[in-house]
Amino acid sequence: MMSREELRQLAEFECRAANEMAVTFYFQPPTPKDKSHREEAIQAKEIVRRTLQELERNGRNPEVIQDLEKILHLVERLHGSRKAIFACAGRSFWREYDLPASVSETRLLVNRRFHLKPLAPLFSQHPRLCIALIDRQNARFLELYFERLRDLGGLTHPVPHHKNSDGHGGYDGSHAERHSGDEVRKHYQSVVDFLKTAAVRRQFDALVIGCHEVNWPDFERQLHPDLAKKILGRFSAEFLNMSNERVAEEANRIRRESLTAHHQGMLREAIEEARANGRAVTGLRRVLRATELGEVETILMSQEYAARAVECTNCRHIDSHLVPYCPVCGRATRKLEDVCEALVPVALRNNIALILLARDETLDRVGNIAAWLRFRADQNINQLRAAS
Repeated sequence: MMSREELRQLAEFECRAANEMAVTFYFQPPTPKDKSHREEAIQAKEIVRRTLQELERNGRNPEVIQDLEKILHLVERLHGSRKAIFACAGRSFWREYDLPASVSETRLLVNRRFHLKPLAPLFSQHPRLCIALIDRQNARFLELYFERLRDLGGLTHPVPHHKNSDGHGGYDGSHAERHSGDEVRKHYQSVVDFLKTAAVRRQFDALVIGCHEVNWPDFERQLHPDLAKKILGRFSAEFLNMSNERVAEEANRIRRESLTAHHQGMLREAIEEARANGRAVTGLRRVLRATELGEVETILMSQEYAARAVECTNCRHIDSHLVPYCPVCGRATRKLEDVCEALVPVALRNNIALILLARDETLDRVGNIAAWLRFRADQNINQLRAAS
């Protein structure tokens, strides 16, 4: 899987010479009917061949065809692997990456830039998870990042056994019980200290807890508030009887449910903020303007969102009005069949988070695109004027 820096590098790539075209290929095979994986290869080959025929009819340069033929040969060897390929023979550029299951379909696109919309939200949808499996004596820590589960070690604090006799007046029994409770609290505190240290070192983005229901209240009392904020959720776990596959399944379920609820909350609040002229805007024109001013922190759009726009060939201003000349510098514009072709790379280059949402009636009413802002430039100017 690619890193954030590699994704930014892809966002900075743009073809300007006549003999350069950027080829983007996402291979996401369906569930195979047999072990040969023949059906998925046939489907992918058909997509590549159709694109080849179209390019040959339009007289496109042979270097693009070279990239497509290379992809055609590669498909035969994938055998169920999910891949993203970015290529430009004109610049001797070729990159291959493994894909997570969330990129949902096989696609092939030839354009001036790489098509990055399916990848842009990956890092917000797949935070680096720390999973802590805890009982009264043991703790085990795992990292789940995309689909890779890694063991981070564990802690063990055995509770000492005591003789069966309660002694005179039951004193020994109650003393042993208190001592046992102290040992369990020390164990929980050690677990919390381990997680706090890992959080300070930024070794994870979010936390999932697996423990038995009866142990959760005691462990929760030991949690530091900053650590508690990182918890996405918890599941009931028998420490010794849970396989890694089941742990990953539970953690991914919690991740999906938590992020879906969080993103829906962000959307509702953004629409309210926009109506109140606060730190959010809705609609393509306002989102483009806020992005150009450096105000945007997060863009929210529907998964199927697409809109026509124009881009200046000189200053790269993006405009929702299909004007032939740039209103900023006066140079000619070029049409964009999908504004995401230019907007997504801008977001990636400027560390703007992108969240893709399922089709939503509320989002549909505001144009299927909205943005949370870091600040509002117009309000800051008015505040400065008032202060002066």
